Amino acid sequence: CYNEDWTCFEQTASLDIKSFFGFESSAEKIATKVYASNIKKGKEIIEYYLRELEEEGVTCIPRWTPPADSRGVTTSLQLPSASTARGIPVNSINEGLSVAGPSELVAGSPDDKLDADYIRRYLGDLTPLQESCLIRLRQWLQETHKGKIPKDQHVLRFLKARDFNMDKAKDFLCQSLTWRKQHQVDFLMDTWERPQLLQDYYTGGWHHHDRDGRPLYVLRLGQMDTKGLVRALGEEALLRQVLTLNEEGLRRCEENTRVFGRPISCWTCLVDLEGLNMRHLWRPGVKALLRIIEVVEANYPETLGRLLILRAPRVFPVLWTLVSPLINENTRKKFLVYAGNDFQGHGGLEDYINREVIPDFLGGNCMCDLPEGGTVPKSLYRTAEELENEENCFLTDSIYKSANIFKGAPYEVLIEITEASSVITWDFDVSKGDVVFNIYHSRRAPQPPKRDTLGAHGIASLGPVNTQLIDRSWVLGRDYSMVEKALICREGESVQGSHITRWPGFYILQWRFHSSTTSTASSLPRVDDVLASLQVSSHKCKIMYYTEVLASHDFRGSMTSLESCQSGFSQLSAATTSSGQSCASSTVSR
Repeated sequence: CYNEDWTCFEQTASLDIKSFFGFESSAEKIATKVYASNIKKGKEIIEYYLRELEEEGVTCIPRWTPPADSRGVTTSLQLPSASTARGIPVNSINEGLSVAGPSELVAGSPDDKLDADYIRRYLGDLTPLQESCLIRLRQWLQETHKGKIPKDQHVLRFLKARDFNMDKAKDFLCQSLTWRKQHQVDFLMDTWERPQLLQDYYTGGWHHHDRDGRPLYVLRLGQMDTKGLVRALGEEALLRQVLTLNEEGLRRCEENTRVFGRPISCWTCLVDLEGLNMRHLWRPGVKALLRIIEVVEANYPETLGRLLILRAPRVFPVLWTLVSPLINENTRKKFLVYAGNDFQGHGGLEDYINREVIPDFLGGNCMCDLPEGGTVPKSLYRTAEELENEENCFLTDSIYKSANIFKGAPYEVLIEITEASSVITWDFDVSKGDVVFNIYHSRRAPQPPKRDTLGAHGIASLGPVNTQLIDRSWVLGRDYSMVEKALICREGESVQGSHITRWPGFYILQWRFHSSTTSTASSLPRVDDVLASLQVSSHKCKIMYYTEVLASHDFRGSMTSLESCQSGFSQLSAATTSSGQSCASSTVSR
């Protein structure tokens, strides 16, 4: 005889701690642990008596019906709202346990109930306490959240990310749901069209699945011009691209769960770093990457199952030093890094991906249809005004600033350094005219007074101003000194560089108007100089710049790797006028 319904056993408890000498949280954890232990013990007792019934040949228990009261009215059973113990089917003791509760607690799940088969099929192994947390959090969302209720798999990710701490998971999830609603993320895949530039130069795409059935995403980062994409599209477009990939990853996880018949809640990412060089360490690009990581970490927890980093060059430790602090510790444990061809053979790529789907560019036989990438043409770069005026929905501002330089009125950025060996970095493009770039140091603060102050790592930035900071009465060599050789930058050039400070004090980054002059008094003007003077304004230049200061303890240990990883794009050189004063470098590209 077969009993078609579950036999349910219910248990509920309440805890209200008014005061416990400041240890209320600890007492709550202990009580929760004891309560979970009691549930486990109750399960053992129930299973014991069910086995007794089975041994006695009892295979069917009549369905329980509520007794009628004195008026002949059948009373209904009210299920508890706190936690519900699992029920056990009589016909299969070893199948596991199931939660029996009101359907509204698990709206949206199959058959409107959270039973053992559903848990095993879509959620994976959960302890009674973890299952209770999931049900309670869903119930709380339905009572308080106005809008679309996320699926069980999505809620479970946030619980896992906070080790099933209800309060932390609740805050974490609410912030993400608010963010999704504010930016209409649920409609992103249907409303956002990828720019053609991304389709041509973004070297990433989905490619089959790994050995565990997880969707596999392949990114050839070393072949991608990150600087060109940031300059041509802006951070906002790149972030939308990454968010779309995450939304697509969630959809593929659901699809693979149906295909393989087991819960698949995350994906695997394979990153090929062949071709990675100093161009990828462009500071504004790294800054944009860090901001994108922050958004992804805050809204897509527990979605990365494994990250395989292949053919990592010597420059990789520098990039890792900059990126790793923003990545969750649990996520960092999922990273596997292979240098050179170490990914081939035992313990390599084939341990995680079937041989028949290994991409051709990694020695496999499977064609991987990805854009070839390459350098984004500078003609596609956006101007400073376009980036600054861009409507940044997901990001608050642009990392670039623009400045006009007039003849006789240099543009200067004042930076206060309180810690020696800090690193000043810069990146700027000359969009109009020619400029002369200088860096000066002074032990006393120039005038006018400070405008902005940033108290990070013992470093304070006073920000750009439109007046000349270096007083006309100051004497070079006495009141201030030049710490890097003057660099003439022509229109259309891009300049990147860094300066390791030797002393604390005030550093001034200065851009001056540069007028084309003859090399000697008796020589005639060159044709190039005449043409340049006709093409540009004779009294105005324009730059688009980015500066940042790294604390010494953040950058120390990376300079060795940085200096030992030269590439055709970036040749590091020491260019200083004060012997042994500091280490500085600038690279120019056209």
